[in-house]
Amino acid sequence: MTQTAGTDAPRASFLAEVKDAVTPRATLLVIGVIALQLLFIASYVGALHDPKPKDVPFGVVAPQAAAEQAVTRLGQIPGKPLDPRTVADAATARRQIMNRDIDGALVIDPSGTTDTLLVASGGGTVLANALNALSAALEQSEGRTLRTIDVAPASPQDFDGLSSFYLVVGWCVGGYLAASILAISSGARPANPRRAVIRLVVMALIAIVGGLGGAVVIGPILGALPGSVCALWGLGALITFAVGAATLALQGIFGIVGIGLAILLIVIAGNPSAGGAFPLPMLPPFWKAIGPALPPGAGTWAARSIAYFKGNDITVSLLVLSAWAVVGSAVTLLAAALRGKRHAPAEVAPQVP
Repeated sequence: MTQTAGTDAPRASFLAEVKDAVTPRATLLVIGVIALQLLFIASYVGALHDPKPKDVPFGVVAPQAAAEQAVTRLGQIPGKPLDPRTVADAATARRQIMNRDIDGALVIDPSGTTDTLLVASGGGTVLANALNALSAALEQSEGRTLRTIDVAPASPQDFDGLSSFYLVVGWCVGGYLAASILAISSGARPANPRRAVIRLVVMALIAIVGGLGGAVVIGPILGALPGSVCALWGLGALITFAVGAATLALQGIFGIVGIGLAILLIVIAGNPSAGGAFPLPMLPPFWKAIGPALPPGAGTWAARSIAYFKGNDITVSLLVLSAWAVVGSAVTLLAAALRGKRHAPAEVAPQVP
């Protein structure tokens, strides 16, 4: 009996420690981590495992009758990879590509047998290659030849046009990590609006420094991405602050769980839909639809426009990022104000003698 009691004591102690460690809160957090893990796999594999061009805006330059025939022919390609439309001339096609209205154009020469394909690998090398393959196959089937001109070529140091995407991912990571550290160091929910303002100010300073650092590293130091360093700096600061403010807002509402929700939005939903590895026209419909509304997608589009398209067509992306920054800041302050009211000490009524 004495020996049995002696062996039961360590076991009971161990079970007590396990019970103390595996609390309901810890169990829920672990379940949440597993859910994020599975969503990460489903999101990335679902978005990127089978890229195919779909409804790519594509111009056709030719005399009217030939242009209409070419548009009809291109629109009937199985799977509808192209969304063709007639364009007045080659100069207009180039301008529309630089304005990011179309992703490529076929200039048909009715007097010869060689046509010209205009592409912009700066907007995504994979998409430019896909357009080249589609056009070459079509030309070959008609006994014609094709020459390709890259209107906005990606930098030789920008492999597959991915540098802008990785730059934006770095800024996004900096945003939610900085906000998470602010939460972990002094509580996920700021105790009052004053502390919330301090966090937002600190987040803004981090964004300014991180934006400059990213722009300098990607440009002057590595030479991986052309474009204005100042423009990229401003974009990086906006992206970092937008993601940081959104993370602070989620933490203000949901506490430490807000960090997981930020990862869900930015990493799991935002990164595969950003048009980085594969430009938006090559993504499945769901990811193609949500990508431009999330910081990684808006940031990648704007970074590529700054680097290769003379800053054209970035207004919508900047408005999206600004909305995340403004709404995130407002929700952070509102959540702190409501929390401060709930925890304010009740006033003691004066006693009447």
